[in-house]
Amino acid sequence: MVDRVVSGLQSVPAPVAYVLVALLVFGEAAVFVGFVLPGETAVVLGGVLAGSGRLSLPVLLVLVVVSAIVGDSVGYEVGRRFGPRLLALGPLQRHAARLDGAQTFLRERGGVAVLLGRFTAFLRAVVPGIAGLSRMPYRRFLAWNAVGGLVWGAGFTLLGYLAGDSYKRLEKGVGRGSAVLTAVLVVGALLLWQRARRRGRD
Repeated sequence: MVDRVVSGLQSVPAPVAYVLVALLVFGEAAVFVGFVLPGETAVVLGGVLAGSGRLSLPVLLVLVVVSAIVGDSVGYEVGRRFGPRLLALGPLQRHAARLDGAQTFLRERGGVAVLLGRFTAFLRAVVPGIAGLSRMPYRRFLAWNAVGGLVWGAGFTLLGYLAGDSYKRLEKGVGRGSAVLTAVLVVGALLLWQRARRRGRD
């Protein structure tokens, strides 16, 4: 799945790339795409394309942040309306222990959990729905969601952008194919390092 996204974003026209990134970020919590593909992967790759000149950084930043906030708001509403029935579905039942942990995390941390959950793939996919299920006041959820969406969206977009800026210099010296491979490897290494650091804190 990740390989398909990488090749897809690199080969499609810029308007289509914008739409794909926005849909993947929006769908992560709204329709639980995050169980299959973490949205941060699409965001970082979009940033790489912006750094290489294929996408506009300001446009990408706005799309990512808005998609993150709106997607989580939809996830909140889905949880509020259909939470118990969703938790009973087979695919989610396989994650029952982790879902229980996410609910405990939300009860203990409240709004802060909405912010912190944005930076962990599993929690990013389920915390908005659990917040709706638990009837957290929407205004409170939206405030923390907006902060998390802004920090996460801008941070991961700029991470990819910096790698993409290096890509432009690499392309001149080693050619497009090698530059693409190097940029993707750099982004992958950064994502792995970040996840390893998060696990070390748990």
